[in-house]
Amino acid sequence: MLGFLKEPVVVTAKINVNLGALTVLGLLSRLWGLCYPRAVVFDEVYYGQFVSLYMKRIFFVDDSGPPFGHMLLALGGYLGGFDGNFLWNRIGAEYSMNVPVWSLRLLPALAGALCVPLAYQILVELHFSHCAALGAALLILLENSLITQSRFMLLESILIFFILLAVLSYLKFYNLQKHSAFSGSWWFWLLLTGVACSCAVGVKYMGLFTYMLLLVTAGLHFWHMIGDQNLSNVSLLCHFLARALALIIIPMGLYLSFFYVHLALLYRSGPHDQIMTSAFQASLEGGLARITQGQPLEVAYGSQITLRNVLGKPMQCWLHSHTNTYPIRYENGRGSSHQQQVTCYPFKDVNNWWIVKDPGMQQLVVSNPPRPVRHGHIVQLVHGITTRYLNTHDVAAPLSPHSQEVSCYIDYNISMPAQNLWRVEIVNRESDADVWKTILSEVRFVHVNTSAVLKAIVFLFQLSGASLPEWGYRQLEVVGEKLSKGYHQSMVWNVEEHRYGKSQEQKEREVELHSPTQMDISKNLSFMAKFTELQWKILTLKNEDTEHKYSSSALDWITMDTNIAYWLHPTSGAQIHLLGNVATWASANAAALVYLCLSLWYLLRRRRKIYDIPEDAWQLWMSAGGICGGGWAVNYLPFFLMEKTLFLYHYLPAVTFQILLIPVVLQHLSDHLCRSVLLKSMFSALLVAWFSWVYFVYCTFSPLSYGQPALSPSELRALRWKDTWNILIRK
Repeated sequence: MLGFLKEPVVVTAKINVNLGALTVLGLLSRLWGLCYPRAVVFDEVYYGQFVSLYMKRIFFVDDSGPPFGHMLLALGGYLGGFDGNFLWNRIGAEYSMNVPVWSLRLLPALAGALCVPLAYQILVELHFSHCAALGAALLILLENSLITQSRFMLLESILIFFILLAVLSYLKFYNLQKHSAFSGSWWFWLLLTGVACSCAVGVKYMGLFTYMLLLVTAGLHFWHMIGDQNLSNVSLLCHFLARALALIIIPMGLYLSFFYVHLALLYRSGPHDQIMTSAFQASLEGGLARITQGQPLEVAYGSQITLRNVLGKPMQCWLHSHTNTYPIRYENGRGSSHQQQVTCYPFKDVNNWWIVKDPGMQQLVVSNPPRPVRHGHIVQLVHGITTRYLNTHDVAAPLSPHSQEVSCYIDYNISMPAQNLWRVEIVNRESDADVWKTILSEVRFVHVNTSAVLKAIVFLFQLSGASLPEWGYRQLEVVGEKLSKGYHQSMVWNVEEHRYGKSQEQKEREVELHSPTQMDISKNLSFMAKFTELQWKILTLKNEDTEHKYSSSALDWITMDTNIAYWLHPTSGAQIHLLGNVATWASANAAALVYLCLSLWYLLRRRRKIYDIPEDAWQLWMSAGGICGGGWAVNYLPFFLMEKTLFLYHYLPAVTFQILLIPVVLQHLSDHLCRSVLLKSMFSALLVAWFSWVYFVYCTFSPLSYGQPALSPSELRALRWKDTWNILIRK
């Protein structure tokens, strides 16, 4: 039985020395002096806040994208033992000793380092020579902008890593298609393509561009497979299902898992709660959950409630009233009803309480058993402190003259009768018999007499800063919106705080309104409900874009007419800038132009049945252009359609693909246009000179990439190769 032990166990392995050497060089270039500077560098001040919130398990919303990238940065902090205690308020602030700087910057640096061997393998899988692949990897290795971006707690290097991994995985899968379909390695690379695409999108939504490119590429490849008569219908169906599973279903499931982990980690209430719905806030530990815990679930006649506007931005606000009345005449000369003011107030206050009253009865307490309010029921809303009824009528609102004024009715014994009946419409109901529920139900109040809908004018505050004048205490306007098409969130309200009223007497009721409730009813949201709300907030919540000193336009990126100063030493001239390798960027632009011109020339010639290059070379040329040129286009052109503040680092995924196009064009020129030995020798000499130029530029600007050594003012002036570059020189 043990005879096999008589012979030694031998393991053989093939080691790609090029790949190993490139990986080591990539690690050295990105990890060297990683802790320097031990200070907050540019957007570390932004991402560091989220890392601290992860460490403290406090919920937050970042409108820049999904949470996967933030979780990876937080993982670095967790592995380094970071407790989250650091004030991220200033670029250049020195890190305290409890901040594990090396650990926080490690994952972006590793991702940036691995982009070097990935570039090599992508060119190999595109069937270019190892010399061309080595050139692509060295260009990525010596790209100053990629070095700078990968050495700090930023997300672009992680995004580029997953993008390149997705491209490489798909190419490996495609190359296995002809002779190893449905093999283990075929499945591995196909599944890894979907996983990498999902991770890229999970880091930043910019990853969606490359994901769509690969989906289109896979679709075109499958379209060609349909024309293959050697494949049966069953085989085609299996291929289609495999691709759908790996490239669509699994990425969607993985994307959901990012949010699941995110929400599982961040279970505590925090400063970003206010933009979420009351139901979401109540699901978090602390904050609103402490106030609403144990409230009655079903709203009944006699319930005492606060009504929060669902829109929740630019700030949360609650339906509110106070004893002050609208002025008889406004500053523009229009008249008002002089009724009691109704506003939307952005703070919790006893004047936010309302009582749900049955129009057919006088009592303001909940009966036993309670009579729940359902969708379509008619109610009156009585202000808890002043006991006046919510009312609207055909009088122009103070700031929105095309809408109706909303007030609490005061009987002045004039020809202005009360119009205080409201129909409850549950927007998110499952059936027309649904009961109005605390926190969970989103409700519109439709005025019975005029069909106007109760609406908070919060967007006025958001766009122009308009709010009610001094007589309205700068609170937000509430109106009756006559044109109520659709369910705009500013017309939708939900009950946030709720108790069953027990006191019929006004003084006793006022005491009751000030006291907390103590009932035990749970209102937990499902994961999908929380995911849907959070995803919608990420997509729709936009911070006001302000002009930044280092913001730029997409046109500035191609010629690198802009830079970003990331860090400046407080005393010396040491500084870090996001600047690309000028030689590489110029060569990438030239390669893209040459590729476009040659492709058009070949297409015109092929239209005339003139074939300048063999068919296999043409297919190689087009496939490489589709991946490299297409990757550049899909990651660059969409920025011309975006209305947001743009920075040079947004161009890095695109320029990475453009750099990969350089060796593609160079090998094509060498193989098909340099036909004589003399031309090939001259071309090789030019390549050596060109690459020496690239290396020279890398060395020249490396002090601005690594922040050391410190340069003198004269040396800094010498590095200002363009007038548009903002190199910082101390006087």
